[in-house]
Amino acid sequence: MITTLQATISLFVFIFGMCIGSFLNCVIYRLEQSKSLKGRSFCPHCKHTLSWKDLFPIFSFLLLRGKCRYCRKNISIQYPLAELATGILFVLIFLSASPNWPSGLGFWSFARLCFMFYVSYSMIIIFVYDLKHYLIPDKVLFPAIIITFIYKFFENLAFSHWDLIRNLKLEIGNSASVLNLVLAVVIASGFFFAIWLVSRGKWMGFGDVKLAVLMGLLLGLPNVLLALFLAFLFGAIIGVMLMVFDKKNLKSEIPFGPFLIIGTFIAMLWSPQIINWYFKLFI
Repeated sequence: MITTLQATISLFVFIFGMCIGSFLNCVIYRLEQSKSLKGRSFCPHCKHTLSWKDLFPIFSFLLLRGKCRYCRKNISIQYPLAELATGILFVLIFLSASPNWPSGLGFWSFARLCFMFYVSYSMIIIFVYDLKHYLIPDKVLFPAIIITFIYKFFENLAFSHWDLIRNLKLEIGNSASVLNLVLAVVIASGFFFAIWLVSRGKWMGFGDVKLAVLMGLLLGLPNVLLALFLAFLFGAIIGVMLMVFDKKNLKSEIPFGPFLIIGTFIAMLWSPQIINWYFKLFI
């Protein structure tokens, strides 16, 4: 049950997430163009510097009716969708990472919340970039892998040596052991590496192998297996739908990174509920 305070904070988190989503659109565009992140935002068509009135997430797009104020060319639907998705995702992460806020928001709950925010916007960039260019940018993926490794290392260190381990477990949930994370990385990335090796890169790009490393570190076992299952399930459904509507055929290339990220988000937020539901239904 969401309290009034949680609902109020969630609204601010949603607005904050939309602002981050607006920034992510800028990052994606400048990655595409190999440009620096320095400098003010501008229209990708006419290069006119945008006014503060043009920078309100979603609302500016609606008020301008999806067109640039200066050249009147269409603004990509990617911009409001990324802003909306980031806002919603940040709220879901906040409610998942801080179920007892504010009384249960200790150091590790806050650290986990910040960490999940960071990982989520890294994966949103990867999602959009791979969807558009069939390429996973190492400039985003490698820092995410390194930061996830560092966070998990210190999380495990805290669980191993802090005297208040029981309170910590109640606060942030069970932490996957180092061995668990290593096995998750080996299984997930090894599976995709085998596909990449056998097909010589025709069935699976090497970027997916590297993305699986992040998934294994982030989720551990058995959650990474759930994420992989959901990725293949959604990929198969979308692939069949595209073929039915003559958008793709059996030889067409479809980026798999977005499906891996969708599976990761679902496993990250709802894996206990899904796994418990599965065991109650089939076992």
